[in-house]
Amino acid sequence: MTADPATAARPRNRKQLIVEAAGRVFSERGYHRASMEEIAAGVGITAAALYRHFPNKYALFAECADVMADGLVAALDEVPPGAPLADVLLAVARVTVARRASGGVYRWEARYLNREDRRHLGEKFGRVVGRVDEAVQREHPLADERLRAVAALGAIGSITMHRTSIAGRRAERLLTDSALRVAATDPAAVHEGARPVEPPAQPVPRTRRAEILAAAVPLFARDGFANVTNGQIAREVGLAPSALYRHYPGKVDILAAACLQAAGLLAQWVERSLREVDDPREAVVALAATYVAYCFEYTALNSVAEAELAGLPADLRRPLVLAQREHVAVWEQQLRLARPGLDPRQARVLVHAGFGVVVEAGRGLRWRDGLDHRDAVTALVVGALGL
Repeated sequence: MTADPATAARPRNRKQLIVEAAGRVFSERGYHRASMEEIAAGVGITAAALYRHFPNKYALFAECADVMADGLVAALDEVPPGAPLADVLLAVARVTVARRASGGVYRWEARYLNREDRRHLGEKFGRVVGRVDEAVQREHPLADERLRAVAALGAIGSITMHRTSIAGRRAERLLTDSALRVAATDPAAVHEGARPVEPPAQPVPRTRRAEILAAAVPLFARDGFANVTNGQIAREVGLAPSALYRHYPGKVDILAAACLQAAGLLAQWVERSLREVDDPREAVVALAATYVAYCFEYTALNSVAEAELAGLPADLRRPLVLAQREHVAVWEQQLRLARPGLDPRQARVLVHAGFGVVVEAGRGLRWRDGLDHRDAVTALVVGALGL
């Protein structure tokens, strides 16, 4: 008796292939813009076949969010207790690089998990942080409340947030070395040039359009763009929902305006910080201090710009992507001047590692602003960059 061709051709690891494809789509397009049809097409099956494995998009999303955490926990369970910190971080880097395309789900999109699933995910990552922190404290003891551990993980996890082409083994070693430097950094060390110039003044809403933007940003940051309604935004500024359309064609245009504002403020701040700096190393330190200060100063605005960019239509996203590339290029140029042995890809990966340090260290500090926190995160960024 001949087996049914469709059954014979069905891979045994189809569920794994679905999760991997879904992770890529969720990472690139965001939870709300991703569709089951698009995910199914990525696996080469029908949407009906996909629903035989997962009852709905949320169930598939929750599985994707767990994949990275489960992989990290399993990899660290195989590292012997008391192993060198380098072995611990290399295990993390291997899993992260291997799942690079789908790993971005946990950083921004996990906020769309329900409370119970978010709690379980937090417990898993808590185990990972605890294991890394134990190794960090054993080799470089400091009372820093896990700050270096989360920052080191941020350096490694940054590879999931950009598309710089680099070989897997090379990326693992580069990220592991960066994380090792972060772990060995004293966050209390203040680098010369680490204090940025006077920042641009906070934008003051002087028009109804600016008021709408200022009201929308905290809502987007707290609840996610897709979960915020025009009615919520309108209530914040005392308008009827229909009145918003006199100022913005749609909610997505408010988001685009927020992302443009973030890019403009950052570019203005960077320009000021480099105006009187000649030495490349001092320039990189100034860039680090400026970016850290910007992230603490504009936490909600920056988180919206980072988390929601993928949700913008291509025509609105294009100028923002160009602004991001320009910003990274400034860092890359200065870093290569400060470290001539780096090639462009290595420099770009390290720049993003620095950004990852800011994100995770800032979260670890709950973005509680203060000069000591800004200096601590700046020191960790400088460590990640190898200066």
